Amino acid sequence: MIRKRLVLLLMGLILTTVTARAEDEPSRQEVDQLKQRIEELEKKQEKDAEEFGKLSDLAKYVSIGGILSGAYQYEWVSGPSDPDDLGRGAVAFQPEISITPTENDEIFFLFGFAAGNGLPGVTPFILAPWAAGLEDDVKDINGRNRDYLLQAWYKHSFEFSEDHSLGLSGGIIDSTNYLDDNAYANDEYTQFMNEALVNASNGFLPSWDIGGAAEWDIGRFGVRGVYMNVGENDDGNNYNFYGAEVMATLETALGEGHYRVNYNFTSKAFLDPDDTSKERRDVLIFSFDQEFGDILGAWIRFAFGSDNALVNYKTAYTGGVNISGKWWGREQDNIGIGCGYLDGPEQTDESIDYTQVAEGYVRFGLNDYLFMTLDLQYMKDKYVDTASENDVDGWIAGVRMTAEF
Repeated sequence: MIRKRLVLLLMGLILTTVTARAEDEPSRQEVDQLKQRIEELEKKQEKDAEEFGKLSDLAKYVSIGGILSGAYQYEWVSGPSDPDDLGRGAVAFQPEISITPTENDEIFFLFGFAAGNGLPGVTPFILAPWAAGLEDDVKDINGRNRDYLLQAWYKHSFEFSEDHSLGLSGGIIDSTNYLDDNAYANDEYTQFMNEALVNASNGFLPSWDIGGAAEWDIGRFGVRGVYMNVGENDDGNNYNFYGAEVMATLETALGEGHYRVNYNFTSKAFLDPDDTSKERRDVLIFSFDQEFGDILGAWIRFAFGSDNALVNYKTAYTGGVNISGKWWGREQDNIGIGCGYLDGPEQTDESIDYTQVAEGYVRFGLNDYLFMTLDLQYMKDKYVDTASENDVDGWIAGVRMTAEF
């Protein structure tokens, strides 16, 4: 009886073990599949990490930025022709790509797109109330049949020591990146809007064409040199441009100051006042800016040009002040006040005698990228006596929104 019970118990244990093993077989298969899936996910994660690493490395060498700016201006004008008061707006978008494969090399592209020409297309004044690159400016650039591509250049820098370097650039360049700069009056998107207060109006600095530039810096001194071949001028002639600038940066108890002397000239490609021969243009420009403590800054720009060719202005005297928003606790704000007198060459019976310009603006930083500017300008164009019926003066009010990214 006992043996029989032992046999039955042993058979029961065997059946239970077999049954358990049979039931565990699907679980083992599921576990094996799960392990395989985990291994596949780990391999994919490693691959994704490798690809992300490659993208991260690429991001170290490529940066994308640009500026988006829109403005609306309204003018009230007085003159014998009784021009109508009118308002115009325009938007300019300039994205840029910078590629730095090494610490000493850079490849740069700047594109320009715009909608509208604003007041510069219709105002009776000689000077543009907004010196931005607008719709007509970014098409058929300099008669080259090229649209929207403003700059495309390669630069290599030679580093001789910590404060001694030489940069050489070539391609489609902009001479204003190297010449006639000023800390307070050089950017039509964030500072003054009027053409006369952005660069010397008689300085004929060409933009967006083929050329090369050299930048040599040693300590607080620097030298700039630019050569460009420009597709065509207003007379429809191709010409060569040459520019050189010597600059010094001074640190005093007042603050930092920049002092520049710039000389530019061209080949003989500009018609003379009698429309009988081609002449060259040349100009000497002094551009200074100086801090006076943390709040106040001042600047001047004097330009003396020749009148062998037919030109609007022979000399230009401009200057102004900058007031930092630190004064009222907002460092991202500032106020700019500038004025200028431009002397005409009186070459013909239709020549401009002089132009007076004044501009004041308040710029508010809405955040780290977006700025709003309220702007007010006054201009007066006085012609020689034989053309005095063209005299015009008036006010221009505007608002500008600029996003830098």
